[in-house]
Amino acid sequence: MNRSHAGREETLRPVAPGAAPVGVVGKDGDMTSTVLHSLTVPWIRPPHRMDLLLSDELPDGYTVSTAVVVALDSADRTLLTRVDLPGRGWELPGGHLDPGESAPVAAARELAEETGLDVRPDRLTLYGGQRITLLGPPPAEYRYAARGFMAFYTVRLDHEGAPTRPHPDSECAQAEWLGRDDVALRAAGAAWLPLHAALFD
Repeated sequence: MNRSHAGREETLRPVAPGAAPVGVVGKDGDMTSTVLHSLTVPWIRPPHRMDLLLSDELPDGYTVSTAVVVALDSADRTLLTRVDLPGRGWELPGGHLDPGESAPVAAARELAEETGLDVRPDRLTLYGGQRITLLGPPPAEYRYAARGFMAFYTVRLDHEGAPTRPHPDSECAQAEWLGRDDVALRAAGAAWLPLHAALFD
């Protein structure tokens, strides 16, 4: 399976003041998109801006490459998975879309593969994501769109999450339901932490 690199980061650099708007960035009918934070990340080599976006719609003009799920249970715990690869660790379940696959279907598939939790795609709610804009032409070796989006979905269980485990063929070694403080501790430095925190505001 293909994994995105949306998880643990050693260094996150805020974008210089004035480089990107932070706040309400657009309306489409009753939909409002809000940028929580703008930054750059070391795992995207070309000059870029990443906006952590709250929105109930996919952004126009951006290609969705990745779908991520924030699964919450009735005790407000979040289901994280531990990726068993060098330099990785505790992350939200998610990964790249397969050819022809929709973002909700990819999100549900990755959730099942990486945590063992089966949820129908129609139970997932889009609430934002990581909007990536290259600030120049993409280099030849860059394999993503110059304007890409990592879509974040959420689902809330009406009961406490039961112990679960990743699929045996997954690159993930463990899955666990964690409280907010433990999420912040185990995924310290992750670019997605403000998006996670926004679900509790």
